[in-house]
Amino acid sequence: MEKRSLIAVCAAGFAFSANYTNHAPMAPALQAEFGFNQASAGLLTSAIFLTHALMQVPGGRLADKIGAARMMVLGLAWVAVGNFAIATSGSYWQLLFWKIFVGFGTGMSFTAGARYIVRMFSGKELHLAQGMFGGSIVMGSGFVIFAVPQILNSLGWRAAFLCSATVAALVWLYWWIAIPKPKQGQKDSASIKQMAVHGELWLLGLLQMASFGLVLVVGTWITTLLKVDFKMGIRTAGVLGSLVLLLGIFTRPLGGWLIHRMRISSLIRYALLLNAACCALLAWGQSLDFTIVAILGLGLGCGLPYAAIFTRTAALYPGRAGAAMGLVNMIGIVMILVGAPAVGYLADFTGQFRSSFYALGAFSLIAAAATLALKDEVA
Repeated sequence: MEKRSLIAVCAAGFAFSANYTNHAPMAPALQAEFGFNQASAGLLTSAIFLTHALMQVPGGRLADKIGAARMMVLGLAWVAVGNFAIATSGSYWQLLFWKIFVGFGTGMSFTAGARYIVRMFSGKELHLAQGMFGGSIVMGSGFVIFAVPQILNSLGWRAAFLCSATVAALVWLYWWIAIPKPKQGQKDSASIKQMAVHGELWLLGLLQMASFGLVLVVGTWITTLLKVDFKMGIRTAGVLGSLVLLLGIFTRPLGGWLIHRMRISSLIRYALLLNAACCALLAWGQSLDFTIVAILGLGLGCGLPYAAIFTRTAALYPGRAGAAMGLVNMIGIVMILVGAPAVGYLADFTGQFRSSFYALGAFSLIAAAATLALKDEVA
């Protein structure tokens, strides 16, 4: 395995994904500084994921056309500039604008990274590398939940954004001067229109919704659930709740390792059935022990499908893998954009989280049933 390439792409995954959540621990400080409410704080997350989603297909297409390494250089530079600008913001609307701006960069970076791996690796190495890239993304978005409060307490919120900018800039510099160049791949004449009507790509997008999308939705609300239902302190609830995301550091590479040891349709099906069972446990909510088991189970069930979904996607369109993987990920992000506010709405309407998590479990069951139509060939 080309270790230098793997380290570089995982470093990039860490650097850009930190921007998914780096603002979240700073919400109280930002609200105190600029005087906005909780709904406006939530819009900062929606802002970055909206443009991140919109950039998936065009970013993937550009990675196919001009090269994944060049696209990553552009994406990381974009992220760094955006964070430097956020650090100088003087109003809420400037924060929101620059979060929207940064989302374009993270979208470019994700599709470039996934495409770069397809160019640099093959066979078993491809699946493991894709899983490790996915793990680095979870690591970046989870790590800042712990690191940002330390910087915030010592140096303030502007310094926290400057640290995010610096990390992106350093990784950008490495990609600019020292990244191993990917080998040339085959060309594919398939158009975006053809991909948009390809049934299996939409199926894979549905599975991405029930894994990546689901874990982000659960991760958004799990701390609140632990605090409200079990009267848990916010710090303890934060640590326990973060496990649903942080376990992906290990379960995404594990999923890549398992691809050659079982059918991918079975791997994804069992994972989504586990997700459904764990959502039901969260909805039941009568036992803290079972709730912790559910959190750990979701960390496993949501992480295992990642490598299988993206290696299967790349196998469908080898010459347009960037655009194809971007489409699948964009569909998955729809779950975050719709599901996170929907869970909050149902919780407000019913006064508890039970119906919300039962709904998420039912969605996982539907997605698990849909794997019966999934083909098992991988790259």
